[in-house]
Amino acid sequence: KKGAKYYLLLALGWIFIFLGLLGLFLPILQGILFLAIGLIVLSRRSPRVRLFNQKMGQRYPKYRAIQDDAQRVLNG
Repeated sequence: KKGAKYYLLLALGWIFIFLGLLGLFLPILQGILFLAIGLIVLSRRSPRVRLFNQKMGQRYPKYRAIQDDAQRVLNG
């Protein structure tokens, strides 16, 4: 049985993904940053997204640095 927190994090992750996709086309938003945050939030609930996130971090060191910073913020 999944609680409200599960669905809240799932919705929040997809909202960030959507904002990231918009940010790739709109100069006002930081697309890559929102995509990274969305993937980090979704990776807490989805093993498939977690694996994709790890592969992206290995391939792109700057993305890994963004991941590490965001993890520190999320973990407090």
